[in-house]
Amino acid sequence: MTPMADASARPRTPSRTRTGAVVAAACTGQFLVVLDVSVVNVALPSMRDDLALSTSGLQWVVNAYSIAFAGFMLLGGRAADIYGRKRMFLVGLGLFTATSLAGGLAQEDWQLLAARAGQGLGAAVLSPATLTILTAAVPEGPARTRAIGTWMAVGAGGGAAGGLIGGVLTDALSWRWVLLVNVPVGAVVLAGAVLWMAEGRAGDRRRVDLAGAVLVTAGLAAVAYGIVQTEAEGWTDRATLVPLAGGAVLLAVFVLVEARTAAPLMPLRVLGVRAVAAANVSMLVMGSATFCMWYFMTVYAQNVLGYTPLEAGLALMPTSAAVVLGSKAAPRLMGRFGARTLAVAGVLVTASGFGWQSTMGPDGTYLTSVCLPGVLMMAGAGLASTPLATLATSGAAPGDAGLVSGLVNTSRTMGGALGLAVLSTVAAARTGGSTGPAEITAGYALAFRTATGVLLGGVVMMLLWLPGRVRHIEHPSEPVAGGGEEPGRTDTVPARPSADPRG
Repeated sequence: MTPMADASARPRTPSRTRTGAVVAAACTGQFLVVLDVSVVNVALPSMRDDLALSTSGLQWVVNAYSIAFAGFMLLGGRAADIYGRKRMFLVGLGLFTATSLAGGLAQEDWQLLAARAGQGLGAAVLSPATLTILTAAVPEGPARTRAIGTWMAVGAGGGAAGGLIGGVLTDALSWRWVLLVNVPVGAVVLAGAVLWMAEGRAGDRRRVDLAGAVLVTAGLAAVAYGIVQTEAEGWTDRATLVPLAGGAVLLAVFVLVEARTAAPLMPLRVLGVRAVAAANVSMLVMGSATFCMWYFMTVYAQNVLGYTPLEAGLALMPTSAAVVLGSKAAPRLMGRFGARTLAVAGVLVTASGFGWQSTMGPDGTYLTSVCLPGVLMMAGAGLASTPLATLATSGAAPGDAGLVSGLVNTSRTMGGALGLAVLSTVAAARTGGSTGPAEITAGYALAFRTATGVLLGGVVMMLLWLPGRVRHIEHPSEPVAGGGEEPGRTDTVPARPSADPRG
């Protein structure tokens, strides 16, 4: 692996080669995290058949990872700031690799779900370190926008590769290899990181808020579980109301703890920055729809259209390529239209794809029922993600870089977990327990129509709330990560960067 700059050294004029090495290291870690999400999607029907998973159990193969990932990502981001990015990179990747081995060897459904939760915890530590490394090394402006676009595109590339790799491994070997393949890759990357990656941290050592991390993760998991229970029990049954109420209480206690603790996991002042709050809520709304698309489309392709796992992986390749292209095009388009305008346009494109997908039928063709609507959905997501991430991180002080990086990913991933729980329940209510192709398709079509409405509501919210300009304050007490700016300086970053070379 390529040597990485120490962010705490504050180089005034970092070389282009060194900055490129940091971006490459950060993108490699993110690729592994996203690869594991997409590589599992294609294998879900095979997992269900082998381990006798129920429909809700199949959702939890995805949600166990997503909830642990999102719930502990804030802790992972703060830990990267305090204990060092390299250290957290190694801890996260080590746990991710070990639990991938456990999941690949699972013999019972609960073992698989526990391993998936462990993978999510490892990813929660690993992923924020990658974005923190990147934002600390690249100064604000067009260079950082391009770097974030590359990070987004590489993560999306993990999705593209995952669909194909998952299909090949499931068809040629078994579903177990979609998890076991992480083991040799993780071991090689770990060895390279130990030998070549330099350490860096943004501030002094402080304690981490483990209680806050446990509360927010347990609260969100309880809410997701309660939503899933509505599929079998309805909204008024005790089995639904107890976890929903318990989750709400845990989240309320989390807010109280964060307001009172000396070193909170989620300092409430961060959400007082309009750019950070608005961009993260927008990410949550968009993630609630786009994350579910992969789940529904994979099952639809295999269980309704009769594709093999490999054919399903190949069928979704254009969709994955679309989000890569959208992410790579976003920095250039931001320079012309501005971050807010591009984010809104991207979500509108995504909503149009979801609306088209909601016309799906049990005898649909590949071009009109999988490929073209999928390309629209993911191209729009790629266009919107980069400006939203840029708005959020541009509004953060350097000492909060890891926190805000984790929050961006938390919002998107937790939106996906809750969105999958809600939209799966919507689909199941329409299906009525039937497993026939026509009924499954009707349920999924309703889920896509519901997601279209959610996205259009998100567009209205973004127009009203996303700022046109981001005010970035570097506190005098916090060291400047990545170098070049003087402590105490206040920068205004325009959302239409063509008038300012710093973007």
